[in-house]
Amino acid sequence: MGIFRDSLDRATANTFTRPLPKSPQAQMRFLVKSAKGTRAAAQMLGISQRTVERYLKGQIRQPRPELAARLAKEARQRWQPRVRARAQQQAATTSGITIETRARFGFTAAPGTTDDARIRLITQHLPPDYAARLLDAHTTGATDQQLQDIAAEALQEIYFKDRGQRALGLQVAFTDIDYIELDF
Repeated sequence: MGIFRDSLDRATANTFTRPLPKSPQAQMRFLVKSAKGTRAAAQMLGISQRTVERYLKGQIRQPRPELAARLAKEARQRWQPRVRARAQQQAATTSGITIETRARFGFTAAPGTTDDARIRLITQHLPPDYAARLLDAHTTGATDQQLQDIAAEALQEIYFKDRGQRALGLQVAFTDIDYIELDF
């Protein structure tokens, strides 16, 4: 995964109304229920159906580290799909997304202006149209670079150009991301 995809997943997870199952047995029970069977859950995790049944019975309590990571990831991806969809729909239509990032921003602008890239800390609320573009791209499986390009365009228009009020010919380069946090 990438930094943008992970940040969007964390923002979505922050909208959950109930906590995720914590124990491997509870996570396995949830996966079996959501996958509609032990065979489908086993295929999803890359283990045998019998191993899934052992987790359900409590015969196996501690999974191997790589299985524990896959189990937690699969449970997180399938947890509360309607809550997830409702939060994304609201962000895409009414509330937008807040982006906080520390990254290097460079500029291509008119001659005589400084275009040296420098690290900036920016917290900016993005309107619903950019939120919709980000969420649609995330849903369709866009690469992290494509998500970064959408965010760069949004920050260029909203933060640097002030919605077309200044710096009309400015082009922003968004690189060397230290961290990024998104919130609905």
